[in-house]
Amino acid sequence: MSDSNAPSPAPRVALIGFGEAGEGFASAGHWGGRARGWDIKPDRREIMARYGVETANDARGALEGAGIAISLVTADAALAAATECAPLLGTGAVWCDMNSIAPDTKQAAARIVEAAGGRYVDVAVMAPINRDLAVPLLVSGPHGVAAEKLLRDIGFTNVRVVGEEVGRASSIKLIRSVMVKGIEALSDECAAAARAAGVFDEVVASLDASDKKRGWADQIAYNLERMHLHGVRRAAEMEESARTLEALGVEPLMTRNTAERQRRAAERT
Repeated sequence: MSDSNAPSPAPRVALIGFGEAGEGFASAGHWGGRARGWDIKPDRREIMARYGVETANDARGALEGAGIAISLVTADAALAAATECAPLLGTGAVWCDMNSIAPDTKQAAARIVEAAGGRYVDVAVMAPINRDLAVPLLVSGPHGVAAEKLLRDIGFTNVRVVGEEVGRASSIKLIRSVMVKGIEALSDECAAAARAAGVFDEVVASLDASDKKRGWADQIAYNLERMHLHGVRRAAEMEESARTLEALGVEPLMTRNTAERQRRAAERT
């Protein structure tokens, strides 16, 4: 006789895109033979294998038999990935779109996935991925509750459903990014001007006097490090933030320029 209270077996996982985020999740997930991945860059296959992720020759191979698919491609490829993979999903499989893209782009992807018989879920990753599964995830869409359970089944511990509308989770993240990435970009611009004028120490001392949470020299160093390492990806995210603001009728003057500042910082590395 089966135990009705026994936990359901964790689903097979498909990872579409295996960059920094995919590597971080796989290293913490210990998914063993339950995960299969696909990335357009052949050199990522060796890294997948390092974390016990089976490597597929194409998206079809990665998605075969998967109950949950996690899309972790670049922002500009997110809609194309959903379009390519939608007809390859098993009936009822959940497509967790974790890419930092505008709400209307996620809604377009959702229509494609749903029309093909899959279940689309908008997922916003709300903090840097530090090789653990405790990163905060916001989930929205009609299948959000089901996706929350599946994500917890595969090891994610900090998952919260924020609504039934696809795009709501992304709205929270991308509008928040206007502030977070904007402050980073202003740090870069301010520090560059202060150093050029030979007054960096005086400027940060003045900023310290007005804000005691963290020394501004440390804050600027931290902001610049994040931009140098991740500026290209953050610039793409800020472009999606700009699209989000435009859709809301807000002209994204600072947001557009923040994207450019992030990109230039990355180019200086």
